[in-house]
Amino acid sequence: MVKRTRGAQLLNNIALLQNLVRRDPNSYKDEFLVQYRHYLSQKEILSLNPANMPDPEAFSDLVGFLAHVSVCYPAETKTFPDDLGLLLTQHHTVLPVNLREKIVQSLVLLKNRNVISAERLVQILFPLLTTTNSKAFRKEIYNTIVRLLKHANRTAKAPKLNRSVQTLLFTLLESSDGSAAAPDGLWAARLTRELWRRSIWDDARSVEIMKQSALHGNSKVAMAGVIFFLSADREREKALKKRSGADDSSDESGSDSDSESDADTGYSRAKSATAAMKHRLELNKKSGKRARKLEAAVKSLRRKERGASNLETHLNFSAIHLLHDPQGFADRLFTDSLSRNSGNRFNLEQRIQILNLVSRLIGVHKLSLLALYSYILKFLTPKQRNVTQFMACAAQASHDLVPPDAISPVIRKIADEFVSDGVASEVAAAGINTIREILARNPLAIDADLLHDLTEYKGSKAKSVMMASRSLIGLYRDVAPEMLQRKDRGKIASMELSSGESNKLQFGKENVIDSIPGLELLEKWREEQEVAAESANGDVEGAEAKKNQEAAEDEEWKVHLSDSEDSEGGWIDVESDKEYNVSDDDNDDEDRDGEDADSDIEESNPAVSDVTDGQSAKRIKLDATQSLMATKFLTPADFRKLEELRTQAGVDKILHGPRSKPTTANEDAVEASSLLGPRTTKQDKEERVAAMLEGRKDREFGSKKGKRKDENPHSTTNKEKARKKNFIMMIHKRDVQGKSRKSLRDKQKTLKAGMDKQKKFNNKH
Repeated sequence: MVKRTRGAQLLNNIALLQNLVRRDPNSYKDEFLVQYRHYLSQKEILSLNPANMPDPEAFSDLVGFLAHVSVCYPAETKTFPDDLGLLLTQHHTVLPVNLREKIVQSLVLLKNRNVISAERLVQILFPLLTTTNSKAFRKEIYNTIVRLLKHANRTAKAPKLNRSVQTLLFTLLESSDGSAAAPDGLWAARLTRELWRRSIWDDARSVEIMKQSALHGNSKVAMAGVIFFLSADREREKALKKRSGADDSSDESGSDSDSESDADTGYSRAKSATAAMKHRLELNKKSGKRARKLEAAVKSLRRKERGASNLETHLNFSAIHLLHDPQGFADRLFTDSLSRNSGNRFNLEQRIQILNLVSRLIGVHKLSLLALYSYILKFLTPKQRNVTQFMACAAQASHDLVPPDAISPVIRKIADEFVSDGVASEVAAAGINTIREILARNPLAIDADLLHDLTEYKGSKAKSVMMASRSLIGLYRDVAPEMLQRKDRGKIASMELSSGESNKLQFGKENVIDSIPGLELLEKWREEQEVAAESANGDVEGAEAKKNQEAAEDEEWKVHLSDSEDSEGGWIDVESDKEYNVSDDDNDDEDRDGEDADSDIEESNPAVSDVTDGQSAKRIKLDATQSLMATKFLTPADFRKLEELRTQAGVDKILHGPRSKPTTANEDAVEASSLLGPRTTKQDKEERVAAMLEGRKDREFGSKKGKRKDENPHSTTNKEKARKKNFIMMIHKRDVQGKSRKSLRDKQKTLKAGMDKQKKFNNKH
C-alpha cells in the first residue's frame, strides 16, 4: 500500500520524477514508461482534434519531461524528436501558444543534448518562417535560428551547418523569385544580414545570397539586398566598436588607456618621428611658425596613414570585395533596375540607392559600364530632386581606367549647370567639389582651359566656393602641376617640374612597386650608425676611407652595368621633331666612339640628357635596393625602424621637400553632404547667446587671488610684495606707472603746470 501510494505521487509530480530519473534511470524506468505511454495517447488525441485538446498544459508538461530524460532512454525515445517535428509542422497554426513554444524549446533542448543535430533542427524550424501567420511565433523562430548559428560558430566555424542553412536560403530565394504577393525571400535577406552584422557569416556564399537577393523579382527583396551592400559593413563596424567599447569599459586599468591610444596607427608610427622633430626644433632657433608647421605636417601624415589602415581593413572585410562576378552583377543591376526596359518597379529613392550601389561597384572593382555616364547626365541639373546624390554617384563611378572621353561630358555638364556667376554659392561649391572628386579618380578627364576657368574661383568672396577651387588647385599640384597656370603651381610643384621629378600622366599607367618602400632609408641609417660607431672608437679616417672605397666600387659597378647595357643595344630617347643624318657607311660608326656619340646627342638635345640622367639615377637606386633585398634578412626590429624612418622622412618631405604623390582610393564612398562644403547660416540672438553660454561651461571667471590664498596661504601678489620694498627702489617704477595710467587731460594739466613754473622761474631771474 505504501509502495502504490509512492508511485502515484511520483506520477502526479512530474518535476520530482524528472530529477529522480536523471539520477537513477534504471530504478525509475517503469515510471518513465507509464509517462511515455500517457504521452503517446495524448498525442493521438491531439492529432485527431488539435484545435480542441482537453488539457494542453498537461501535455506540455509531458513534452518537457520527455525532452529532459530522453537522453537516459535513447532506445525508447528514438521517435520522439520526429513526433515533435511532425506536430509542429502540421498543426502549428492551431496549436495553443504555450504548447507551441514548449515544443520549440524541447527541440532546442534535444539539440543541446546531442539527441538531434543542428541541421535537423534547422530543417524543422526554417519552413515555419514562411508558413506561419503568427508574428510572435515567427519572431521566436527567427531568434532561435540566429542563436543556434551563433552558438555553433562561437569557438570555430561550423561549415556543415552554415552550408546547409545557406542552401535553404538559396532555395527560398529561387522558389520565391517572381512572386510579388508573398516575398518569402525577404526572410533569407534578413537572416543573412543579421548574421553578417554579428560577424557570424563572413564568407563569399553569404555575399552570393545577398547578390541573388538584390537581383530578385520582388522589389522589397531586391532593396533588402541593395541596402545590405551599402550599409551592412558600416553596421558591422558599429557593432564591433560597441563590443570593444564594452570590453574596454569593463577594465579600468591604466594600461588599457595607453593601449587604446597606441591603437591609432598614425599616432603609433609617427610618435618617435615626432619626438625627433621636436627635439630638433628645440635645438634650433625657437619659432612659433616652425612649431605650427611641424604640428600640421604630423597631422597630415597621420591622416594619410589612418586612411591607408582603414582601406586595408575595408578591403579585407567589405562585402563588395567578396563578390564573384562584379561586372555581371553591375550589368544586371543597371539593365534590370535602371534602364528604360526595367519598368516602374522602383521609385526615385530606390533608384538612387541602386545607382549608388552600381557606382560603388564600378569604383571599387574598376569596372567598365559606359552607359551609366550617359544615364547620369539627364539628372545633373540644379532643379533635380536629390541632385547631390546623383553627383556623388557620378564621382564614385569614376576611376583611372575609364576613358576620359566618357567622363568629360559629365564634368562639362556639371560645370555648365552648376558653376557660374549667376548661381548661388552653395550650388557652385557643390559643382566644383563634385568635379574635384571625379578628377581625383581620373585626372585626365578635363582639359586645361576648363581647369583654368575653375581655378579662377579661388578669389571668390563665398568661402565655400573659394575653398572648393583651392582644393582643386591643391589636387593638381600633386598629380599634374603642368596643367595648372604658372601662378597656381606653387613653389614645390615648380621645383618638381624644373628638376624633372614630376611624371606626366598617362592613361592606363599604373605604378608598380618593385621593392620595399623606404628601404634605402634603412640602408643609409645603417651606414650612419657604422660610421658613428667607428668614429667613437677613434677610427674616423679608416671609416671614411672604407666608405670612399665602397663608393668607388659601386661607381665602377654602375659604369660596368651602363657599358654592358650600351653594348647590348638599349633604348635611346630622342625627340620626334628633330631630324638626324643617317649614313649608310659603316666606317662612320667605327670612327666615332660610343661615348662621344652619346655626348653629341646630349649636347644637341639637353632634354634628352636630363631624361637619361633621371632614368639612370632611378635605375641605380632600384639596383641598390634590389641588391639589399637579395643579400640581407630584415628582422622585426628592422621593419619597426623602417616604419620610423619612413614616417620621419614623410614629415621632412611635407615640411621642406616636394609633396608625396597621393594614392587615389576608389574604394572611398562619396557622401552627398560633403559636396556642399562649409555653410554658414545667420543666427538669431537666442542661438548666439546659447552658443556663447555653451562655450563658457568649463571656463573659470573672476579673480584667482582668493583661490591662491586657499591653496597656499603664504603666497602674495606682486603688488603686495612691492609695498614691502624700499621706497627709493620703487619710486621710478611708480612714476612710470603713474604716467602710463594718466589720461590725456591730466597730462595736459601737468605739462601746463610745468610751463607756468618755468615762466615764474625765468621772471624771477
